[in-house]
Amino acid sequence: MDLAKIETLIDFVGRSNISQLIVTEKDTTVRILRDSVNDAHLSTRKDVDAPVPDAEASTGGSVKGLVVEAPIFGVLHLAPAPGDPPFVAIGDEIVEGQTLFIIEAMKVFNKIVAPRAGKITRLTDVNGAEVEVGDMLAEIA
Repeated sequence: MDLAKIETLIDFVGRSNISQLIVTEKDTTVRILRDSVNDAHLSTRKDVDAPVPDAEASTGGSVKGLVVEAPIFGVLHLAPAPGDPPFVAIGDEIVEGQTLFIIEAMKVFNKIVAPRAGKITRLTDVNGAEVEVGDMLAEIA
């Protein structure tokens, strides 16, 4: 699928009332989502992860840490290659910018990096399967 066609699809979603459009042509699939500000964007966009309070915070407890969510839809990989050790494990001390995961979307491997330094306190158990935008991948204390 060429760039001009993708730009036309993005423009269409931006002008319409639909919230999601998925188009497949040959072996390429493009997924375009409309966010809460009514801007259309490709599912391969990169967002800055923001802190998300967990259930403990809503009950008056303290927030455990920064939740890293999937910024795009795709297949989550916990390791750089099959048989390799995972990028991170629970208890690992990480630095800002360190690779945590790879999400494969439209045959592109997108590195998901740590938005800040800290310690991994939770990890997803998904590996080699699809994740949706907003799925919890990790928590950094």
